[in-house]
Amino acid sequence: MGEAAMQEIGPDKTLLLVDDDEPFLRRLAKAMEKRGFEVETAGSVAAGSAIVTARPPAFAVVDLRLEDGNGLDVVEILRERRPDSRVVVLTGYGAIATAVAAVKIGATDYLSKPADATDIMNALIANEEELPPPPENPMSADRVRWEHIQRVYELCDRNVSETARRLNMHRRTLQRILAKRSPK
Repeated sequence: MGEAAMQEIGPDKTLLLVDDDEPFLRRLAKAMEKRGFEVETAGSVAAGSAIVTARPPAFAVVDLRLEDGNGLDVVEILRERRPDSRVVVLTGYGAIATAVAAVKIGATDYLSKPADATDIMNALIANEEELPPPPENPMSADRVRWEHIQRVYELCDRNVSETARRLNMHRRTLQRILAKRSPK
């Protein structure tokens, strides 16, 4: 890693991590400090917004679903305060539609959780012209299908019959899929 990574980050190494998963936040903060970033963390939309307003960082990694609201609020404030910042949004389950919205309002990239520090680092420092390398462990086809079903289910206000109709799927089949845990 060493000096090559330091050079790629640039002179301003400030990085804000916003996530309400405390153990994940601590692990990621340590990993990013080892990679040369000056890390600041926040566990909520309110704390993240306060930091972004006071000291807009050059880089940010923001979870979409936070206990006190939507991480996109932090991204929007950061875009206003520092348009050149590079933002990676982390999404949990069923949030691909929201990730698209995140990119539209100015996120550089988005990654599905659980994302590791290397994937996050690659997304943060990738040039606009070149795409970051593909993730080491991308979502399986089953997981992508499940994400799509979850998205349509959420857009139909969690109405199983309406979701089944729109997906052209039997209602009982959909209920069985929704009752299971997400595939890896």
